[in-house]
Order: sequence, then C-alpha cells, then structure tokens
Amino acid sequence: MSEPSTVRLLARGSWREAARVADVLRRETVGGIILFAAAAAALIWANSPWSGAYERLSAVTVGPASLHLDLSLASWAADGLLAVFFFVVGLELKREFVAGDLRNPARAVLPVVAAVGGMAVPALIFCGVQLAAGSGETLRGWAVPTATDIAFAVAVLAVLGSHLPIALRTFLLTLAVVDDLLAISVIAVFYTEHLELAPLAAALVPLGLYALAVRRGVGQLWVLLPLGAATWALVHASGIHATIAGVVLGFTVPVLGKHAATERLEHLARPVSAGFAIPVFAFFAAGVSIRDVGIGDALQQPVLLGVLAGLVLGKPIGVLGTTYLLARFTRASLDDELAWRDVLGVSMLAGIGFTVSLLIGELAFGYGTPLGDQAKLGVLCGSLLSALLAATVLLSRNAAYRRIHAAETLDADRDGIPDVYQRRDDPPSGAG
Repeated sequence: MSEPSTVRLLARGSWREAARVADVLRRETVGGIILFAAAAAALIWANSPWSGAYERLSAVTVGPASLHLDLSLASWAADGLLAVFFFVVGLELKREFVAGDLRNPARAVLPVVAAVGGMAVPALIFCGVQLAAGSGETLRGWAVPTATDIAFAVAVLAVLGSHLPIALRTFLLTLAVVDDLLAISVIAVFYTEHLELAPLAAALVPLGLYALAVRRGVGQLWVLLPLGAATWALVHASGIHATIAGVVLGFTVPVLGKHAATERLEHLARPVSAGFAIPVFAFFAAGVSIRDVGIGDALQQPVLLGVLAGLVLGKPIGVLGTTYLLARFTRASLDDELAWRDVLGVSMLAGIGFTVSLLIGELAFGYGTPLGDQAKLGVLCGSLLSALLAATVLLSRNAAYRRIHAAETLDADRDGIPDVYQRRDDPPSGAG
C-alpha cells in the first residue's frame, strides 16, 4: 500500500473514532457523569495536601495583555469556555421559541410560570436568611440559588426515568430553558459592574457579519469561528459578561427555511460543551477547601445557608406552588400523562443549580473569596441534596409507571395481543 493511501486510511479511521466519541458526548447521561467527575476531582484536589498546586494552576495567566485578555485559567474557563455552553443554550432557546413548546402559549404557560416562580422564591428565601442573620452586605448574592442546571438535571432524569412519561421530560426541558433565559437576563442586568459603549458598539460588526453568514447558508467554521471569537472578545471588553455573546450568537442562527442551521451547529457544539467546556469550568469553579471549616461552623454562614435553603426548599416551593396555583385558578392544566407527584419530583430536580449558580456566585462575591467559597459550598451541597431528594420521588414514580407498563403489555398466552385488550373484549360472565 502506498504511503498516501496509508495516510488517508489513518485519517479516515481517526475521523470515525472522533465521530464516535462525539456521539457519546451528546448523550445527556454521559455529560452529567463527566460534569460530576470534574467537580469531584476539583473538590478532592482542593482538599488534599497538594491543594496549593490546584490554586497555582487556577491562577496561571494566559493570553495577550495588549487585548486585555491576559486572564487566569479559572477566568478563561468562566468567561471563555462557558460561552460555548451558552451558545448551545442560545440555539436551544431559539429553536424552542420558533418551533418548539415555547411557540405554543397554551403548552408553554405552566412551565414558563413555574420557571418564574422557581427563581423568585429561592431569591426571596436567600434574602430572608441574609436579613435574619443581619448580613445585608451579602444580599448581592440573591441570584445564586435561582438557576437550574439543565445539563445536570436532564441527565439525572434520564438515569432515573426509564419509564417516566415523555411529557415530564418536556416539562423539565421547557422549565430549564426558560430558567436559563431568565438567568442570562439576570447576569446581563445585575452583574455588569461597568459598561464600555465603544467595544459594545464595535461588537455589532462581527455579530452582524456572523448573522448574515449563517442566514446566507455559510457553514464553514473557518468563517464562523473568527467572527464569533471577535464578538466574544469585544463583549468581554465592554464589561458585560462574555457568556452573553454566546447566547446572542446562538439566537442569530435560523431555525427554519433553506438555511436552517441550529441542529447542525448544536450537533457540532454540544460535544465540545458537554465534554470539555462545562467540565473544565466545573473543575476550576468547584474546588473549594473545606478542611479548615467544621460542618457546624459552615452551616452558620448566612450565604451558605441561604443558597442551600434556596435550592432545596425554594425551588420545589416555587416550581410546584406556582404550577398548582395556575392550574387551580386558571384554565391551564397539566399534561394528561402527568400526576402532581411527577411535578413534585421535577421541582426537586430543579434545585440542581450547578453550572450557572457557580458562575453567578463568582460574579456576586468574586473568585476565591470567603463569601465566594460559602456560595460554592451552598451550591454543591444544595445541588447534591436536591438530586437525592428528587431521586427518592422519581424512582418511586418510575416504579409505578413500570408496573403500569408491565400490566398493559403482559401477554401470558403469547398470542401477540396484550391480555389487557383481551379482557376488554371478553363477554361478561354468564353471557353467550
């Protein structure tokens, strides 16, 4: 075999292998597992005898100072890599508004209102805890427990819910998508400390060219990536958190028509987001030392308590409470496939506030500060406790739906007709 043929075969084999890895990373359960592993690794390293190396790694500065992009690795993870995640979120939001459940007000109203309640109640609980503790200066962290981690929550539901109704996953996805939209708005409005109009105006140029390119059907990454990177850099220079650029770029991509590209770009970006961007961010964001803090002392810190209570109590109360009130006093109703106990499980699952909550904690209190570490601990503990509580409810519901499925599909005589249908067609006793 000639050398060029060998090279082509090797390249083809490498491409197939990369495609298989990308397909694996698109699975919701795999993304959740990688995210959990990255956070666990950060916690273990930050609390090991080698914790200093973790802190030094987080502080390593990379990037051109002339462009004000000489950022630490931790900052690159939060400002840069997380923009990939928010780009995927932007694509999902655009698709849902144009062709998904959010297009139909009748179907969207319950999860949309549930998302609003699921953000308002945790924020109120957090503020109540701070005021009760006389810690008014920490109120700026009110938004930390308001976000739901869509990747983590959907992954947990996928693991637990083999027989749960599809409508439950749709409810959670719509809830989480609206939650993401609200969280993005909160970041842009409440956590922008200064605003430079010149770079923000300049960002409209590459953003407009990007929008024009995708609407004209230009799909070459060598065109789209530089325009996206330029938009990101200028938004970062403006003072608005740079992840907002990812959302806006995602919103420019057409969903319908000859040049629809949301599915293709999401197909390309999701493995990068789930397999690299989110885990790396989690690795640098979740590494908080708890060696020198006793559990009793930690639970007396108002920020940690507020975040914990907001996620574990506020999310279920907000999501389930607003959903019930809306169904009770308006014409809105749950999907026929769902029971209120199913919504209770999902409302607990909404308390998993990992990625975006960690980001808001850093924006509110700074990276590596005592208050920031309290917020991180609250997010980690609250997310874990929410996942465990949701698991107890959803596993019992999954078992109930499994029994229903088994009864409806039982075919004891193996004639190809489930017994439940045969019993319906049988004549009543004594007839004939």
